Amino acid sequence: MDRLLDSLFPTAEEIPEAYRLGAPLEQRDYLVNGQLHHWQGPLATVRSPVWLKDADGDEQQVILGSAPLLDADTALGALDAAVHAYDKGRGAWPTMRVAERIRHVEGFLGRMREQREAVVKLLMWEIGKNLKDAEKEFDRTCDYIVDTIGALKELDRRSSRFELEQDTLGQIRRAPLGVALCMGPYNYPLNETFTTLIPALIMGNTVVFKPAKFGVLLIRPLLEAFRDSFPAGVINVIYGRGRETVSALMASGKVDVFAFIGTNKAASDLKKLHPRPHRLRAALGLDAKNPGIVLPEVDLDNAVSEALTGALSFNGQRCTALKILFVHEQVVDAFLEKFQTRLAALKPGMPWTPGVGLTPLPEPGKIDYLNGLVDDALGHGARVLNPGGGQSRGSFFYPALLYPVNPAMRVYHEEQFGPLVPVVPYRDLQTVIDYVLDSDFGQQLSLFGTNSKEIGLLVDTFANQVGRININAQCQRGPDTFPFNGRKNSAEGTLSVHDALRTFSIRTLVATRFQDANKQLISDIIRNRESSFLTTDYIF
Repeated sequence: MDRLLDSLFPTAEEIPEAYRLGAPLEQRDYLVNGQLHHWQGPLATVRSPVWLKDADGDEQQVILGSAPLLDADTALGALDAAVHAYDKGRGAWPTMRVAERIRHVEGFLGRMREQREAVVKLLMWEIGKNLKDAEKEFDRTCDYIVDTIGALKELDRRSSRFELEQDTLGQIRRAPLGVALCMGPYNYPLNETFTTLIPALIMGNTVVFKPAKFGVLLIRPLLEAFRDSFPAGVINVIYGRGRETVSALMASGKVDVFAFIGTNKAASDLKKLHPRPHRLRAALGLDAKNPGIVLPEVDLDNAVSEALTGALSFNGQRCTALKILFVHEQVVDAFLEKFQTRLAALKPGMPWTPGVGLTPLPEPGKIDYLNGLVDDALGHGARVLNPGGGQSRGSFFYPALLYPVNPAMRVYHEEQFGPLVPVVPYRDLQTVIDYVLDSDFGQQLSLFGTNSKEIGLLVDTFANQVGRININAQCQRGPDTFPFNGRKNSAEGTLSVHDALRTFSIRTLVATRFQDANKQLISDIIRNRESSFLTTDYIF
């Protein structure tokens, strides 16, 4: 392990030409009211999880550049631009025909695709995501936009007809909610952010968008595309510390939709700042402590394979990661042996290294936090089973397989969001059931087993505890057409291609008595195209 860590970080010359960066990027631009403004104030240094060796063999963290530290007044200026563009629902964007809004989003998608190489490279350098996953995140985001457009067309087609009930003629369509504040997470700074940003925009809301704290520079290549693809004030992009900028936005009371992916504590603190809580709609993706439950009758090879990927894909830095494994004592020894073999085959390296499975971590202080969890577990009787587990160098932490884990340990309860794999042996299944029932979180879980009676019983037991039950498969978000939600402190609202369109809109009804004069009036409005809302247009 010492040799591995000594050779982990490269020299600048060892980086493949295609993935090298130029001089640090001093990013001062932000987008407000259709214009790129140049910030003259303080900047935040953007550091990469990648370290490089110098001529003397010393390792230094790479400085990628800097991003604006906007103040509260500037953030409020962006919010005012969004409020003005919405104009209490009378603005050009919220009243625009659906087909026209779709054309704006399609124009943005075309411009976005031109920046694939730049965004993928920054995903690697800013958050340590390997090349394959960075490309997948970009492409999946583009696919999500395409699918969202398709879903909106279908939704609008179903809304294009009139309904007659009890002598009342009506048309029900989706209308926007107002001004949305969208904030995404650092682990999927493009994809997870755009799963709220794009539905919010395409449904007619205006948006203030603040990029994730890590993964901030990768939005820069898209600023011109945002500026040129949407009317002024419809999309505004700000930067800075959340406690200064976002707190001011929420306290203003002018935010109608709060789309946030992060911790439940941060979401709660921000929601409390809003002076009109009943006006605020929230779409939240929050903490998770997803368990993987390995039953005594099980396809062990599949369980190990899925649990390893579920626990350590992108170094475990996923809300949908398997954060704790409960393994029946009859199979735990064999499970751990197979798990260690597969873990040892994971390749550490830099994000651009072919076949790499373990990369450096972007969060400052993360190594110390993980070491603290390991030390606490060791102090309460656990062992690190895999050779080299828990060793670190710079921003890199080699995964630690902890066993046996018990309720006295912090890692039993805390979401580690990193490459720690806690394994709890159990004899009585009620122990596992109680863990799920008593948990503050309820996003997903995974069941691994072949006994249909036992799996069926657990499905019924957990169906009212989590948002998704995975059978013989790791926890995951996709496919994006499936609902993505959670219970308890894990989420608020549902996100998917279809659900997000509903989350960022409200059903609005236009109704009249079914009388000749009213029928003629409605017909005239539609025939003369005198309303964008009241229409029978069919979008192809």
